[in-house]
Amino acid sequence: MSMFGAVDLSSLAPRPSTGPAPGAPAAPQAPPAGRAEGIPAPLIVDIDARSLRDIAEISSQVPVVIICHSPRSEASAQVVTMLGRLAEEYAGRFELARLDVDAAPEVAQAVGVQAIPACVALLAGQPVPLAQGAAGEEQMRALLDQLLQVAAANGVTGRLAPDAPAADEPEEPAETEVERAAREAIEKGDWAGAEAVYDHAIANSPADADLKAARAQVRMLARMDGQDPAALLVAADASPADLDAALAGADAALALGDAEGCLARALDAVARHSGDEREAARLRLLELFEIIGASAPEVQAARRRLATILY
Repeated sequence: MSMFGAVDLSSLAPRPSTGPAPGAPAAPQAPPAGRAEGIPAPLIVDIDARSLRDIAEISSQVPVVIICHSPRSEASAQVVTMLGRLAEEYAGRFELARLDVDAAPEVAQAVGVQAIPACVALLAGQPVPLAQGAAGEEQMRALLDQLLQVAAANGVTGRLAPDAPAADEPEEPAETEVERAAREAIEKGDWAGAEAVYDHAIANSPADADLKAARAQVRMLARMDGQDPAALLVAADASPADLDAALAGADAALALGDAEGCLARALDAVARHSGDEREAARLRLLELFEIIGASAPEVQAARRRLATILY
C-alpha cells in the first residue's frame, strides 16, 4: 500500500486555545447534538455530488471514511468489502461512504483522488488523505485508529445510531427493465445476451450516453472474462506492435483501476498503426472513453492527444 504524502493526520491537531487564562476554571460545555443518543445515520452509504454536503455535515460529529472505487477494479472491490466489515466492527465510530469514481468523477477530483482504490477521510468537513492502493486489513485498522485519535483530539467523538430513523432518507432508485435484463444475462455469463439488451435499448434511445457506457463496459467485461490482467499487461509490453495485445493491455489497465494507463496504451495503439488497424484502435479508444466518462480529466486529455495523432 502506498501512502499519501501530501497531508499528515497530525496536521489536524487542535489549535492553541484562546479560552480562559491558565488556572481559571473552564466553562462547562454542552455535548454536541446527537452524541448522547447517537447520530441517526447509516454505517455505510453510497455517495455522489448531491450527497457530499450531507456527509460533510455528518463529519462534524463522527469521522467519515470515503472509499473511492470502481466496479472495473477488482482490487477496489476487495477494499470496499473489507472496509464494510470494519465499519460493522467499529460499530458507528465512523461512517463509511462509498464513492464510485466512474459515476461521480467530479467528486473524486474534488477530494484529490488520482488512482483507485483510495481512502480519504472527512473530519469536520475537511478531506484527509488516508491511503492509496489495496491496503491490508491490519494496515487499514491502524489508519482508522489513528484517525479516531485525531478526531477525538478535535472534539469529533460522536457515534452513529444506524437503527434510528433518518429524516428524508432518499429511496434507492428502482432497477429499470433494461438493467434487470442485462444483469440477469451477466449473472448467467451470457455477455452477448447482455450486449444485445443494450443494443436494443440504444436503438430506441440513440442519444442515451449511460446506455452506451453500459454496453461498452459489458463488452470489456466479456473480453476480460477468464483473463489475468497482470499477464495481459506483460504480453502487451513484450509486443508493443501487436494491436490485439496492446488493446488487451488497455483493458487490463482499466480493470486494475488505472484509467490514465489504459488510455495511454490505447492512444499508443492508434499512433502505431494505420489503415484498418488504426480505425479498430480508434473505435476501441472511443469505447474506453464511454466507460471512463466524458467528464473525466483523463478522457479530456486523451481526446486532445487523439486529435493531434489523427490530424
